Amino acid sequence: MTVNWTDFTPWTALGGGLLIGLAAAMFVLFNGRIAGISGILGGLLRPTPGELGWRIAFLLGLIAAPLVYMLAAPLPAMRIDAGMGTLIAAGLLVGIGTRYGAGCTSGHGVCGLARGSARSLAATLAFMGAGFATVFIVRHLLT
Repeated sequence: MTVNWTDFTPWTALGGGLLIGLAAAMFVLFNGRIAGISGILGGLLRPTPGELGWRIAFLLGLIAAPLVYMLAAPLPAMRIDAGMGTLIAAGLLVGIGTRYGAGCTSGHGVCGLARGSARSLAATLAFMGAGFATVFIVRHLLT
């Protein structure tokens, strides 16, 4: 995946980060739940009574957000250089990692760190370190 750095502005990144933080804070304040995407998505696989509606609404909001963004400005250009096999393997590894880590970047990195959770700090350091190591290996040792 390549980011178009010529069109990148820190203001859009700051605005996006503020919106993610605001949404996570509102979710925990009004619903008492952590906005961890892997947990919300995982809950759809074994839904409990009364939880299916809000989980679907949350995920539909994630899908609708870029559509709403496009009303104000075009979406940034993005290019994915990996093949389908690499994307499937990466998705499976992320899924296994979030299962073993009991959460993902949104649950641990955004919500857990904001709550001062030591477990979330360890998880965030682990998956960020694994990401940095993977990029280094792929870009510098395998090419």
